[in-house]
Amino acid sequence: AGAPLHERAAAKKSIDQLVATATRAKKLIDVQIVVVNPAPLSGKTKSDQELATQAKAMTVLGRQLADIGLTLAYHFHSPAWKDQGREFHHVMTETDPKAVKLCLDTHWVYRGSGDDAQEVYDVVEKYGARVAELHLRQSKGGVWTECMTDGDIDYTRVAEGLKSKGVKPLIVLEQAVENGTPNTMDAVESHRRSRAYVESVFGIL
Repeated sequence: AGAPLHERAAAKKSIDQLVATATRAKKLIDVQIVVVNPAPLSGKTKSDQELATQAKAMTVLGRQLADIGLTLAYHFHSPAWKDQGREFHHVMTETDPKAVKLCLDTHWVYRGSGDDAQEVYDVVEKYGARVAELHLRQSKGGVWTECMTDGDIDYTRVAEGLKSKGVKPLIVLEQAVENGTPNTMDAVESHRRSRAYVESVFGIL
C-alpha cells in the first residue's frame, strides 16, 4: 500500500486504514507481511519535520501491525534516493528496527542512486538484517532485462550478503519492461528462466 505518513493528521488516518485493512485481510488469507511505500511529495523532497513525522508514524504502524501478528516492511521507489538517499536512510535509522522491517527492492536502489551497484551492496551490509521481503529485477547497461540473469547487479553478492545476516526473506520476482528491453520470449518462459536463476543464486538462503 502507498500511504501519506509525513503529515500528522494524514498519517493517523493512514495508520487506522492500514491496520483495519490488514486485520480483515489476515482473516481472509494467510497474510504475513504488509508492504508500505510512504507517499512521495510531487516535485520536491520532504522537510526534516515531515521526515520525523513519517518515521514516528511508521514505528507506530509497525507496532500496531505486530500486535495482530503481522510484519511491516518499508518499501520505496527512486524518490526516496534523492540527495544521496536522504529519505531512505532517515527511515532506516529513525524507526524502531523491531517494528519496521525492509522490503528491499534492489533495482530501485540501483536506479535511484544513479545506477550504482555498490549502493545495493552497501544497503545489504547496513540493513540486511532487517530485510523481510526482497523484490528482484535485473538490467544490463541500465536497461531492464526480460528475465533474471547476470547483469548490472551481482545477485550472488546480494545473496551472500543476506546469508551473512541470517535472514530468509520472501522473494518476489518483479520483471518489467521499458524502452530497450529485449523481447525474445513470452511471459511464461521469462518466469521459468527467472525462477531457475533465482533458485540457483538464492538457494543458499
